[in-house]
Amino acid sequence: MRFTKIRLTKDASNRLRFLAGKTGLTPNLLCRMGFCLSLEEPKVPNPNEFEEEEREFNRYTLLGEYDALYISLLQQRLHQDGLGTDDLEGYFRAHLNRGISLLQQRVRSVADLANLVPQPSSGRTAKR
Repeated sequence: MRFTKIRLTKDASNRLRFLAGKTGLTPNLLCRMGFCLSLEEPKVPNPNEFEEEEREFNRYTLLGEYDALYISLLQQRLHQDGLGTDDLEGYFRAHLNRGISLLQQRVRSVADLANLVPQPSSGRTAKR
């Protein structure tokens, strides 16, 4: 099944507005970051917990030229979780909604975005 529209919960939509106001970043960039944060979480999100209530995104607007990459990341995660791709849209929506919540918990300003980037371990030395 090929889905083209993604709708957020009312809560995620409100959080996204808050984040956009605090960071000045566009909602699609914030959604991409949140989606990746959710993929990193060990627990599988339940698609049934995330109603399609409010803000709607065109999938291409949301993911842009990286659409295939994000869908591949989701498919890999579903494979790791022992799940099929029958409800790809539902799991995409679940990770997106959960990710927006995770992002809002960690980011209060643009400066906080740097904390999301993994830091190199201190035991390594730089190559010359």
